[in-house]
Amino acid sequence: MPGPLADQTGCMKHKTFFWFILPTSLAMLLFIALPIVSVVMQSMYAPHEQVIVEVESCDIFGCKKSTMVDQDATREIREAEPLGRFVGTEIYTNRNHLATTEIGLAWQQATGFSEFVSALMNLPFYRALAFTLTFTFVVTPLVLILGFMIAVAVNSIPAPLRGPTIFLSLLPMIINTLVGSLILFWMVDARGIVGTLLQTLVGDPNLSMKASTPLTWVMLIVYGVWHAAPFAFVVYYAGLQTVPKDTLESAMMDGASRWEQIRYVIIPHLLPLTTFIALMQLMDNFRVFEPILSFNASAHATSLSYFIYDDLGGETRLLSSAAATSVLTIIGVAILLTPVLIRTWRDFGRK
Repeated sequence: MPGPLADQTGCMKHKTFFWFILPTSLAMLLFIALPIVSVVMQSMYAPHEQVIVEVESCDIFGCKKSTMVDQDATREIREAEPLGRFVGTEIYTNRNHLATTEIGLAWQQATGFSEFVSALMNLPFYRALAFTLTFTFVVTPLVLILGFMIAVAVNSIPAPLRGPTIFLSLLPMIINTLVGSLILFWMVDARGIVGTLLQTLVGDPNLSMKASTPLTWVMLIVYGVWHAAPFAFVVYYAGLQTVPKDTLESAMMDGASRWEQIRYVIIPHLLPLTTFIALMQLMDNFRVFEPILSFNASAHATSLSYFIYDDLGGETRLLSSAAATSVLTIIGVAILLTPVLIRTWRDFGRK
């Protein structure tokens, strides 16, 4: 039977685990939990409106009334309620965000689904959400496929050539995001090599990728794949070094072709890495921002992150609006990651 010594040993293990996890827990509390709580609170408060008073001024020609801002009264209100006036979920449902009233009217007035979608795209939040989701669900699988293909190809070439090939493959990830997007921005310009080539192929000297919404979306997606594929390549290439050689040799002896080896041996072995890359890419792609800013593409494509940046920029900083969009972005990321996390948890439970 376990005695006092066993109890003391178990207590020591719990204490060791507590002190081991304490720094990480405090860091997560300070840098993740508290900022999220702060953003949620800010999204429920709107700035106080200025107190307008009516004053009467008289001169030799008579008296006239005018309005002015009562600075003292406005200051007193702001000092009494520094967070602003409580509005609850009003910011979430206004026209700049979920636009519940406008959606209801559009649904009633629309004669068809296409007309309803068109009305939806006229709302700023849904226009940003449409590009964000399109970018996420197109770039993520393409990054997985391209990264895997590059890793398999590099792993198959002679050893002396792998070093230079790996270096060249990593260049898109080494180059700064803004610099890389600016390079592609200049290339797709009408005077750039890609822009000129497209004009020649299409036969339209006036073709401009920057002036077309579909072409702008394609350009941003191409950049997203180009920039993120090296990350998937590195992870997959490292995983390929752990594939059991005995299993591959057995598959070869059984007459398995190269494609069958990849399908039945390599891909199942790299499935946990695929889940990891997918999680990272879903989070990164859902927060797409730098390419839109570098390409100056906000007239044709805006994302949720750019929506936040736009609220925080300029002379009037819409902090509450930016906070509401941030909360909705966090909820969107959580929804995207939930199916992958559930599947990972189930796979872990089977082992």
